[in-house]
Amino acid sequence: MEPIEERTAGMEWRRYGMVPIAAALGYATSVIHIYGLGPYIEPISQSFGWSRTQTTIGLTIATLVQAVFSIPVGLAVDRWGPRRFALIGVLLTLGGFAMLGTASGDQMQWYGLWGLLALATLPVQATVWTSAVATRFEASRGLAFAITLCGASVAAAFFPLLGSWLIGKHGWQTAAVIQAGIWGVIAFPTIFLFFRGAHDRNGKIAAVSRAERPALAGASIGEGLVSSVYARLLLASLLFTFTIIALVVHFVPILTYRGADPLKAAGIAALVGLFSIAGRLGTGLLLDRLRGSLVGATVFLLPAIGCACLLMAGDSLAGQVVAAALIGLTMGAEVDVIVYLTTQHFGLKSFGALYGGLLSALSIGTATGPLAASAVFDLFGGYEPFLWLTIGFMILSGLALATLPRPAYARSRG
Repeated sequence: MEPIEERTAGMEWRRYGMVPIAAALGYATSVIHIYGLGPYIEPISQSFGWSRTQTTIGLTIATLVQAVFSIPVGLAVDRWGPRRFALIGVLLTLGGFAMLGTASGDQMQWYGLWGLLALATLPVQATVWTSAVATRFEASRGLAFAITLCGASVAAAFFPLLGSWLIGKHGWQTAAVIQAGIWGVIAFPTIFLFFRGAHDRNGKIAAVSRAERPALAGASIGEGLVSSVYARLLLASLLFTFTIIALVVHFVPILTYRGADPLKAAGIAALVGLFSIAGRLGTGLLLDRLRGSLVGATVFLLPAIGCACLLMAGDSLAGQVVAAALIGLTMGAEVDVIVYLTTQHFGLKSFGALYGGLLSALSIGTATGPLAASAVFDLFGGYEPFLWLTIGFMILSGLALATLPRPAYARSRG
Protein backbone atom coordinates (compact mmCIF):
# COMPACT_ATOMS: atom_id res chain seq x y z
CA MET A 1 0.00 0.00 0.00
CA GLU A 2 1.42 3.39 -1.01
CA PRO A 3 2.51 5.85 1.66
CA ILE A 4 -0.42 8.05 2.60
CA GLU A 5 1.41 11.26 1.65
CA GLU A 6 1.64 10.14 -1.99
CA ARG A 7 -2.05 9.47 -2.32
CA THR A 8 -4.71 11.63 -3.89
CA ALA A 9 -8.37 10.87 -4.41
CA GLY A 10 -7.89 10.84 -8.18
CA MET A 11 -5.03 8.37 -7.93
CA GLU A 12 -7.05 6.04 -5.74
CA TRP A 13 -10.02 6.03 -8.09
CA ARG A 14 -7.85 5.50 -11.17
CA ARG A 15 -6.10 2.52 -9.63
CA TYR A 16 -8.85 0.93 -7.56
CA GLY A 17 -12.11 2.39 -8.85
CA MET A 18 -13.67 -1.02 -9.48
CA VAL A 19 -13.02 -2.27 -5.94
CA PRO A 20 -15.94 -0.36 -4.32
CA ILE A 21 -18.24 -1.35 -7.20
CA ALA A 22 -17.36 -5.03 -6.81
CA ALA A 23 -17.72 -4.66 -3.05
CA ALA A 24 -21.17 -3.09 -3.52
CA LEU A 25 -22.30 -6.13 -5.51
CA GLY A 26 -20.92 -8.36 -2.78
CA TYR A 27 -22.62 -6.38 -0.05
CA ALA A 28 -25.92 -6.63 -1.95
CA THR A 29 -25.42 -10.41 -2.06
CA SER A 30 -24.92 -10.49 1.70
CA VAL A 31 -28.41 -9.05 2.30
CA ILE A 32 -30.35 -11.00 -0.33
CA HIS A 33 -32.08 -12.95 2.46
CA ILE A 34 -33.10 -9.68 4.17
CA TYR A 35 -34.22 -7.42 1.34
CA GLY A 36 -35.23 -10.29 -0.91
CA LEU A 37 -37.51 -12.07 1.57
CA GLY A 38 -40.48 -9.69 1.43
CA PRO A 39 -42.22 -10.99 -1.72
CA TYR A 40 -41.91 -14.57 -0.45
CA ILE A 41 -43.55 -14.04 2.94
CA GLU A 42 -47.19 -14.16 1.83
CA PRO A 43 -46.93 -17.10 -0.63
CA ILE A 44 -44.89 -19.16 1.86
CA SER A 45 -47.37 -18.46 4.64
CA GLN A 46 -50.27 -19.40 2.39
CA SER A 47 -48.57 -22.55 1.10
CA PHE A 48 -47.89 -23.99 4.55
CA GLY A 49 -50.61 -22.36 6.63
CA TRP A 50 -48.05 -20.53 8.74
CA SER A 51 -48.30 -17.22 10.54
CA ARG A 52 -46.00 -14.50 9.30
CA THR A 53 -44.04 -14.78 12.52
CA GLN A 54 -43.34 -18.44 11.74
CA THR A 55 -42.29 -17.51 8.22
CA THR A 56 -39.93 -14.70 9.18
CA ILE A 57 -38.40 -15.96 12.43
CA GLY A 58 -35.56 -17.45 10.41
CA LEU A 59 -34.35 -13.95 9.60
CA THR A 60 -33.93 -13.22 13.30
CA ILE A 61 -31.99 -16.48 13.68
CA ALA A 62 -29.67 -15.56 10.81
CA THR A 63 -29.02 -12.06 12.16
CA LEU A 64 -28.22 -13.30 15.67
CA VAL A 65 -25.82 -15.93 14.30
CA GLN A 66 -24.03 -13.14 12.43
CA ALA A 67 -23.76 -11.15 15.67
CA VAL A 68 -22.13 -14.08 17.48
CA PHE A 69 -19.53 -14.68 14.77
CA SER A 70 -18.77 -11.10 13.72
CA ILE A 71 -15.55 -10.78 15.73
CA PRO A 72 -14.13 -14.22 14.74
CA VAL A 73 -14.83 -13.49 11.08
CA GLY A 74 -13.19 -10.08 11.46
CA LEU A 75 -10.10 -11.69 12.97
CA ALA A 76 -9.95 -14.15 10.08
CA VAL A 77 -10.21 -11.34 7.53
CA ASP A 78 -7.35 -9.49 9.25
CA ARG A 79 -5.24 -12.64 9.04
CA TRP A 80 -5.98 -13.96 5.53
CA GLY A 81 -7.40 -11.02 3.62
CA PRO A 82 -10.98 -10.56 2.35
CA ARG A 83 -10.87 -11.98 -1.19
CA ARG A 84 -11.06 -15.67 -0.38
CA PHE A 85 -14.00 -15.06 1.98
CA ALA A 86 -15.78 -13.02 -0.69
CA LEU A 87 -15.49 -15.58 -3.49
CA ILE A 88 -16.49 -18.56 -1.37
CA GLY A 89 -19.12 -16.68 0.60
CA VAL A 90 -20.99 -15.32 -2.43
CA LEU A 91 -21.46 -18.84 -3.80
CA LEU A 92 -22.48 -20.23 -0.40
CA THR A 93 -24.95 -17.39 0.24
CA LEU A 94 -26.66 -17.73 -3.12
CA GLY A 95 -26.79 -21.50 -2.66
CA GLY A 96 -28.34 -21.06 0.78
CA PHE A 97 -30.97 -18.68 -0.58
CA ALA A 98 -31.81 -21.11 -3.38
CA MET A 99 -32.24 -23.91 -0.84
CA LEU A 100 -35.13 -22.04 0.76
CA GLY A 101 -37.07 -23.23 -2.28
CA THR A 102 -36.78 -26.82 -0.99
CA ALA A 103 -38.95 -26.09 2.06
CA SER A 104 -41.54 -28.82 2.62
CA GLY A 105 -43.77 -27.22 5.22
CA ASP A 106 -42.05 -28.82 8.21
CA GLN A 107 -41.24 -26.04 10.66
CA MET A 108 -38.03 -27.65 11.92
CA GLN A 109 -36.78 -28.11 8.38
CA TRP A 110 -37.50 -24.43 7.74
CA TYR A 111 -35.43 -23.44 10.77
CA GLY A 112 -32.68 -25.78 9.58
CA LEU A 113 -32.62 -24.13 6.14
CA TRP A 114 -32.29 -20.73 7.78
CA GLY A 115 -29.55 -22.06 10.03
CA LEU A 116 -27.59 -23.16 6.95
CA LEU A 117 -28.20 -19.80 5.31
CA ALA A 118 -27.00 -18.04 8.46
CA LEU A 119 -23.70 -19.93 8.32
CA ALA A 120 -23.41 -19.39 4.56
CA THR A 121 -23.63 -15.60 4.95
CA LEU A 122 -20.83 -15.34 7.53
CA PRO A 123 -18.05 -15.01 4.89
CA VAL A 124 -19.87 -12.12 3.17
CA GLN A 125 -20.72 -9.88 6.10
CA ALA A 126 -19.90 -6.18 5.89
CA THR A 127 -16.42 -6.59 7.39
CA VAL A 128 -15.23 -8.43 4.29
CA TRP A 129 -16.27 -5.75 1.81
CA THR A 130 -15.29 -2.70 3.86
CA SER A 131 -11.92 -4.18 4.81
CA ALA A 132 -10.74 -4.38 1.21
CA VAL A 133 -12.00 -0.88 0.41
CA ALA A 134 -10.35 0.57 3.52
CA THR A 135 -6.93 -0.72 2.46
CA ARG A 136 -7.26 0.73 -1.05
CA PHE A 137 -8.69 4.18 -0.20
CA GLU A 138 -7.53 6.84 2.24
CA ALA A 139 -7.97 10.25 0.61
CA SER A 140 -11.44 9.31 -0.69
CA ARG A 141 -12.36 6.65 1.84
CA GLY A 142 -15.71 8.18 2.80
CA LEU A 143 -17.03 8.16 -0.77
CA ALA A 144 -15.57 4.70 -1.42
CA PHE A 145 -17.38 3.34 1.65
CA ALA A 146 -20.58 5.06 0.54
CA ILE A 147 -20.48 3.40 -2.88
CA THR A 148 -19.73 0.03 -1.29
CA LEU A 149 -22.63 0.27 1.14
CA CYS A 150 -24.99 1.46 -1.60
CA GLY A 151 -25.13 -2.26 -2.35
CA ALA A 152 -27.82 -2.48 0.32
CA SER A 153 -29.82 0.25 -1.43
CA VAL A 154 -29.50 -1.60 -4.73
CA ALA A 155 -30.66 -4.78 -3.00
CA ALA A 156 -33.64 -3.02 -1.45
CA ALA A 157 -34.69 -1.70 -4.85
CA PHE A 158 -33.90 -4.70 -7.07
CA PHE A 159 -34.51 -7.90 -5.09
CA PRO A 160 -38.20 -7.30 -4.23
CA LEU A 161 -39.01 -6.45 -7.86
CA LEU A 162 -37.11 -9.46 -9.21
CA GLY A 163 -38.59 -11.80 -6.62
CA SER A 164 -42.16 -10.61 -7.21
CA TRP A 165 -41.83 -11.04 -10.97
CA LEU A 166 -40.30 -14.53 -10.68
CA ILE A 167 -42.90 -15.68 -8.15
CA GLY A 168 -45.68 -14.59 -10.50
CA LYS A 169 -44.07 -16.53 -13.36
CA HIS A 170 -42.81 -19.67 -11.65
CA GLY A 171 -44.12 -19.90 -8.07
CA TRP A 172 -42.08 -19.07 -4.99
CA GLN A 173 -40.06 -22.27 -4.71
CA THR A 174 -38.67 -22.14 -8.24
CA ALA A 175 -38.34 -18.38 -8.02
CA ALA A 176 -35.87 -18.64 -5.12
CA VAL A 177 -33.56 -20.83 -7.21
CA ILE A 178 -33.79 -18.64 -10.31
CA GLN A 179 -33.29 -15.43 -8.34
CA ALA A 180 -30.10 -16.77 -6.78
CA GLY A 181 -28.85 -17.84 -10.20
CA ILE A 182 -29.59 -14.51 -11.88
CA TRP A 183 -27.84 -12.52 -9.18
CA GLY A 184 -24.87 -14.88 -9.26
CA VAL A 185 -24.43 -14.24 -12.99
CA ILE A 186 -24.58 -10.48 -12.36
CA ALA A 187 -22.37 -10.23 -9.29
CA PHE A 188 -19.83 -13.05 -9.21
CA PRO A 189 -17.79 -12.23 -12.37
CA THR A 190 -17.24 -8.62 -11.26
CA ILE A 191 -16.25 -9.72 -7.75
CA PHE A 192 -13.89 -12.36 -9.15
CA LEU A 193 -12.17 -9.92 -11.49
CA PHE A 194 -11.92 -6.77 -9.38
CA PHE A 195 -12.33 -7.46 -5.67
CA ARG A 196 -8.88 -7.39 -4.06
CA GLY A 197 -7.66 -5.66 -0.94
CA ALA A 198 -4.06 -4.79 -0.07
CA HIS A 199 -3.77 -8.15 1.72
CA ASP A 200 -4.73 -10.08 -1.43
CA ARG A 201 -1.35 -10.10 -3.13
CA ASN A 202 -1.35 -10.25 -6.93
CA GLY A 203 -4.92 -11.44 -6.96
CA LYS A 204 -3.95 -14.78 -5.49
CA ILE A 205 -6.32 -16.56 -3.18
CA ALA A 206 -3.47 -18.43 -1.55
CA ALA A 207 -2.62 -17.25 1.95
CA VAL A 208 0.03 -14.58 2.27
CA SER A 209 2.20 -14.62 5.37
CA ARG A 210 1.85 -11.61 7.64
CA ALA A 211 5.53 -10.80 7.19
CA GLU A 212 5.04 -10.40 3.43
CA ARG A 213 2.03 -8.09 3.69
CA PRO A 214 2.09 -4.31 3.63
CA ALA A 215 2.36 -2.93 7.16
CA LEU A 216 -0.91 -1.33 8.28
CA ALA A 217 -0.90 1.30 10.99
CA GLY A 218 -3.39 1.16 13.81
CA ALA A 219 -4.32 0.13 17.31
CA SER A 220 -4.15 -3.46 18.50
CA ILE A 221 -7.33 -5.37 19.29
CA GLY A 222 -6.76 -4.98 23.03
CA GLU A 223 -6.09 -1.25 22.76
CA GLY A 224 -9.28 -0.79 20.78
CA LEU A 225 -11.54 -2.85 23.01
CA VAL A 226 -10.60 -1.02 26.21
CA SER A 227 -10.89 2.43 24.64
CA SER A 228 -13.69 4.76 25.70
CA VAL A 229 -13.96 5.76 22.04
CA TYR A 230 -14.78 2.16 21.14
CA ALA A 231 -17.38 2.00 23.92
CA ARG A 232 -19.09 5.09 22.50
CA LEU A 233 -19.07 3.68 18.98
CA LEU A 234 -20.51 0.42 20.34
CA LEU A 235 -23.28 2.26 22.21
CA ALA A 236 -24.13 4.43 19.20
CA SER A 237 -24.26 1.36 16.93
CA LEU A 238 -26.57 -0.60 19.22
CA LEU A 239 -29.00 2.22 20.04
CA PHE A 240 -29.17 3.47 16.50
CA THR A 241 -29.84 0.20 14.67
CA PHE A 242 -32.27 -0.93 17.37
CA THR A 243 -34.47 2.03 16.49
CA ILE A 244 -33.79 2.76 12.80
CA ILE A 245 -34.34 -0.81 11.60
CA ALA A 246 -37.54 -1.00 13.64
CA LEU A 247 -38.72 2.25 12.05
CA VAL A 248 -38.01 0.93 8.56
CA VAL A 249 -39.67 -2.45 9.15
CA HIS A 250 -42.73 -0.90 10.81
CA PHE A 251 -42.98 2.25 8.71
CA VAL A 252 -46.00 1.09 6.70
CA PRO A 253 -47.86 -0.15 9.83
CA ILE A 254 -47.06 3.15 11.55
CA LEU A 255 -48.63 5.08 8.68
CA THR A 256 -51.68 2.83 8.42
CA TYR A 257 -52.11 3.11 12.20
CA ARG A 258 -52.17 6.88 11.69
CA GLY A 259 -54.94 6.45 9.11
CA ALA A 260 -53.11 6.19 5.78
CA ASP A 261 -54.41 3.90 3.05
CA PRO A 262 -52.15 0.79 2.77
CA LEU A 263 -51.22 1.49 -0.87
CA LYS A 264 -50.49 5.13 -0.09
CA ALA A 265 -48.43 4.07 2.92
CA ALA A 266 -46.36 1.72 0.74
CA GLY A 267 -45.75 4.51 -1.75
CA ILE A 268 -44.52 6.85 0.99
CA ALA A 269 -42.36 4.07 2.45
CA ALA A 270 -40.65 3.70 -0.94
CA LEU A 271 -39.18 7.15 -0.36
CA VAL A 272 -37.10 5.68 2.47
CA GLY A 273 -35.20 3.53 -0.04
CA LEU A 274 -34.75 6.35 -2.53
CA PHE A 275 -33.46 8.80 0.04
CA SER A 276 -31.12 6.15 1.45
CA ILE A 277 -29.03 6.32 -1.74
CA ALA A 278 -28.72 10.10 -1.44
CA GLY A 279 -27.91 9.67 2.24
CA ARG A 280 -25.06 7.26 1.60
CA LEU A 281 -23.42 9.28 -1.17
CA GLY A 282 -23.94 12.65 0.52
CA THR A 283 -22.58 11.41 3.84
CA GLY A 284 -19.60 9.83 2.12
CA LEU A 285 -18.68 13.14 0.49
CA LEU A 286 -19.09 15.03 3.78
CA LEU A 287 -16.95 12.52 5.67
CA ASP A 288 -14.10 13.17 3.24
CA ARG A 289 -14.33 16.92 3.86
CA LEU A 290 -15.51 17.50 7.44
CA ARG A 291 -14.86 16.04 10.87
CA GLY A 292 -16.42 12.59 10.86
CA SER A 293 -17.80 12.62 14.42
CA LEU A 294 -19.78 15.81 13.81
CA VAL A 295 -21.10 14.56 10.48
CA GLY A 296 -22.17 11.33 12.18
CA ALA A 297 -23.82 13.08 15.11
CA THR A 298 -25.83 15.28 12.75
CA VAL A 299 -26.90 12.33 10.61
CA PHE A 300 -27.89 10.30 13.67
CA LEU A 301 -30.22 13.06 14.89
CA LEU A 302 -32.25 13.24 11.66
CA PRO A 303 -34.59 10.31 12.54
CA ALA A 304 -35.42 12.02 15.85
CA ILE A 305 -36.83 14.91 13.82
CA GLY A 306 -38.64 12.38 11.61
CA CYS A 307 -40.24 10.73 14.64
CA ALA A 308 -41.31 14.16 15.92
CA CYS A 309 -43.00 14.73 12.57
CA LEU A 310 -44.89 11.43 12.91
CA LEU A 311 -45.95 12.28 16.46
CA MET A 312 -47.08 15.83 15.75
CA ALA A 313 -48.09 15.76 12.08
CA GLY A 314 -48.39 12.04 11.37
CA ASP A 315 -51.89 12.37 9.93
CA SER A 316 -50.76 14.77 7.19
CA LEU A 317 -49.14 13.73 3.93
CA ALA A 318 -46.44 16.38 4.32
CA GLY A 319 -45.45 15.13 7.77
CA GLN A 320 -45.28 11.53 6.57
CA VAL A 321 -43.19 12.42 3.52
CA VAL A 322 -40.73 14.48 5.58
CA ALA A 323 -40.43 11.62 8.08
CA ALA A 324 -39.74 9.12 5.28
CA ALA A 325 -37.09 11.39 3.79
CA LEU A 326 -35.28 11.95 7.09
CA ILE A 327 -35.35 8.27 8.03
CA GLY A 328 -34.12 7.33 4.55
CA LEU A 329 -31.23 9.80 4.63
CA THR A 330 -30.01 8.27 7.86
CA MET A 331 -30.67 4.65 6.94
CA GLY A 332 -28.36 5.23 4.01
CA ALA A 333 -25.56 6.56 6.19
CA GLU A 334 -25.36 4.91 9.60
CA VAL A 335 -23.06 2.03 8.66
CA ASP A 336 -20.90 4.37 6.56
CA VAL A 337 -20.37 6.61 9.59
CA ILE A 338 -19.46 3.75 11.95
CA VAL A 339 -17.06 2.14 9.46
CA TYR A 340 -15.38 5.45 8.68
CA LEU A 341 -14.96 6.44 12.33
CA THR A 342 -13.52 3.01 13.13
CA THR A 343 -10.75 3.52 10.57
CA GLN A 344 -10.17 7.09 11.76
CA HIS A 345 -9.80 6.25 15.45
CA PHE A 346 -8.18 2.81 15.28
CA GLY A 347 -6.46 2.59 11.90
CA LEU A 348 -6.36 -0.55 9.76
CA LYS A 349 -4.11 -2.92 11.72
CA SER A 350 -7.01 -4.65 13.52
CA PHE A 351 -9.88 -3.16 11.53
CA GLY A 352 -11.61 -6.47 10.81
CA ALA A 353 -11.79 -7.56 14.43
CA LEU A 354 -12.71 -4.15 15.85
CA TYR A 355 -15.35 -3.50 13.23
CA GLY A 356 -16.57 -7.06 13.78
CA GLY A 357 -17.38 -6.13 17.37
CA LEU A 358 -19.32 -3.09 16.21
CA LEU A 359 -21.05 -5.24 13.61
CA SER A 360 -22.22 -7.48 16.46
CA ALA A 361 -23.93 -4.47 18.03
CA LEU A 362 -25.44 -3.52 14.66
CA SER A 363 -26.70 -7.09 14.21
CA ILE A 364 -28.19 -7.31 17.71
CA GLY A 365 -30.01 -4.03 17.15
CA THR A 366 -31.29 -5.28 13.80
CA ALA A 367 -32.53 -8.53 15.33
CA THR A 368 -34.24 -7.06 18.39
CA GLY A 369 -35.50 -3.62 17.37
CA PRO A 370 -38.41 -4.73 15.14
CA LEU A 371 -39.52 -7.28 17.73
CA ALA A 372 -39.44 -4.60 20.43
CA ALA A 373 -41.56 -2.26 18.30
CA SER A 374 -44.12 -5.04 17.85
CA ALA A 375 -44.17 -5.70 21.59
CA VAL A 376 -44.69 -2.00 22.35
CA PHE A 377 -47.62 -1.87 19.93
CA ASP A 378 -49.18 -5.00 21.45
CA LEU A 379 -48.73 -3.64 24.98
CA PHE A 380 -49.85 -0.04 24.46
CA GLY A 381 -52.08 -0.36 21.39
CA GLY A 382 -50.06 2.16 19.40
CA TYR A 383 -46.60 3.19 18.26
CA GLU A 384 -46.32 6.49 20.15
CA PRO A 385 -44.23 5.08 23.06
CA PHE A 386 -41.76 3.54 20.63
CA LEU A 387 -41.46 6.79 18.68
CA TRP A 388 -40.64 8.66 21.91
CA LEU A 389 -38.13 5.93 22.80
CA THR A 390 -36.59 6.33 19.35
CA ILE A 391 -36.14 10.07 19.86
CA GLY A 392 -34.33 9.43 23.15
CA PHE A 393 -32.08 6.72 21.70
CA MET A 394 -31.22 8.84 18.64
CA ILE A 395 -30.20 11.77 20.85
CA LEU A 396 -28.01 9.49 22.99
CA SER A 397 -26.34 7.94 19.94
CA GLY A 398 -25.74 11.40 18.45
CA LEU A 399 -24.15 12.62 21.68
CA ALA A 400 -21.94 9.52 21.81
CA LEU A 401 -20.49 10.50 18.43
CA ALA A 402 -20.38 14.26 19.02
CA THR A 403 -18.20 13.80 22.12
CA LEU A 404 -15.54 11.70 20.36
CA PRO A 405 -12.02 13.19 20.50
CA ARG A 406 -10.01 14.02 17.43
CA PRO A 407 -9.09 10.74 15.70
CA ALA A 408 -5.58 9.35 15.92
CA TYR A 409 -5.40 8.01 12.36
CA ALA A 410 -7.17 10.73 10.40
CA ARG A 411 -5.59 11.97 7.21
CA SER A 412 -4.52 15.58 7.42
CA ARG A 413 -6.81 17.81 5.37
CA GLY A 414 -4.21 20.50 5.10
